[in-house]
This record gives sequence, structure tokens and C-alpha cells, in this order.
Amino acid sequence: MSEDLKGKVALITGANKGIGYEIARQLGSRGATVFVAARDIGRGQEAADKLGLSGIDAKAVQLDVVDQKTIDSTAQQIESEFGKLDILVNNAGILSDGDRLPPSQVDIQTLRHTYETNVFGVFAVTKALLPLLKKSTAGRIVNISSGLGSLTLNLDPNYEFANMKLVAYNSSKTAVNALTVLFAAELKDTPIKVNAADPGFTATDINQHQGYRTVEQGAKAAVRLATLPEDGSTGGFFDENGVVPW
Repeated sequence: MSEDLKGKVALITGANKGIGYEIARQLGSRGATVFVAARDIGRGQEAADKLGLSGIDAKAVQLDVVDQKTIDSTAQQIESEFGKLDILVNNAGILSDGDRLPPSQVDIQTLRHTYETNVFGVFAVTKALLPLLKKSTAGRIVNISSGLGSLTLNLDPNYEFANMKLVAYNSSKTAVNALTVLFAAELKDTPIKVNAADPGFTATDINQHQGYRTVEQGAKAAVRLATLPEDGSTGGFFDENGVVPW
């Protein structure tokens, strides 16, 4: 196991399965202490225990991105145990069944429900953990976005997923990209770097495992952005091959 991240502390939301779990595994295998955040503490603990079998220092925390109390308690736990946070990966996200309709037929409640997790959750977690990230010598924030959130790609009739016009999900990821840019601008004179990662069409619960990419592939961009060097970029949108258009 590599130790290039030894001494680093990472928090990954929605980390009990899928891409979040794989990000935790990859960061942990490089020596970082990883907080496996999950809505269900039982599932979070199972994931942390599984990581622990590989020699990874993993800790389960109950964190629901739409429940401020769980966000605050997680921040307090990290502060009391480590006094800082080096890496925050905002991975938790949802795609509602009611979103698989033409935009004009989607219920407003589907939009509100999606934004509550995918946008407001990212904002709430980032805001709560920012004081601890500021105590790191090299804080990194990675927001898991999607190519479906790219306005440029949504306007391209030749885009691979041009037919996937999911009004709530796509626009929520566009909003995540906006949050990325705005937080990066606020923090541009600090050591903290804020970027958005597109994992690509990865086989996870969110798409009933129809994606053709593995979670190992899907985690690549996020792990790279979570471990950027001092001269790394900030305020950008990337997949594993490079820049994704806004």
C-alpha cells in the first residue's frame, strides 16, 4: 500500500457503495484516513469494515446531505479527532424515476427533491467543512458532476447522450458546476482547490448498473483532483481525459 497520502484526512459523501466507495478505497490505499459518509450508518460501517480488511484506515460516519444535524456532527467529529480536513469529495447524488420524462411533464416536486440532495446538499456540506479544509496545508474539494450537466454537450446533437434530457438531474449538475466555479473564485487566494469531476457512464445504482464504465474508471478523475499538486488547477470541470466543456 502506498503512503503518499499518509497523514491526510478525507471525507467522501455517499461512500458506502459505487463510485464513492471506490474513491474512498483509492485514497485509503494511498495512506489517507477516509471518513466513509453514509445516510445509513450500518451500511457505512459495513463499507468501512470492508476497507479495513485491506489495511485502510476507514471510519464510518452517518451523514445525510439533507440533514444539517448529521453534517454538523460529522464536522465536529473530524475536528475533535484530527483538527483538519484535507480532502472533501461531494459524491452523494440522486436521480429520480420521475425525471425520466420530457421536461414539461416532470413534476415540480421531482425537481425540488433532486436539488435538495444534488445541489443544496453539496452547498451545505461544503460550507460546514470549509473551516476544517482551511486548516489543511493543501485542501481539496471535488464535486462529482456529470457530462449531462454540460450545457455545451446538451446542445450538441452528436453528443453520445444527447437523448438524455433529464431536466432535474442534468440541471442539478449544471448547478453543481456553478457552485464549483463560485467557491473556487472565493478561495483562489488560499491553498484550497475546488474542481468538478465527470466520472462518465459508470455502472452504479443510479443507472441500474447499465453504465459501461467500471467504478475504478469512474473514480479516476475525482482521485486525481483530490490529490492535485500545489500548482494544480482550480475552478475546472474534468474527466479522466481532460477538460469537459461547461
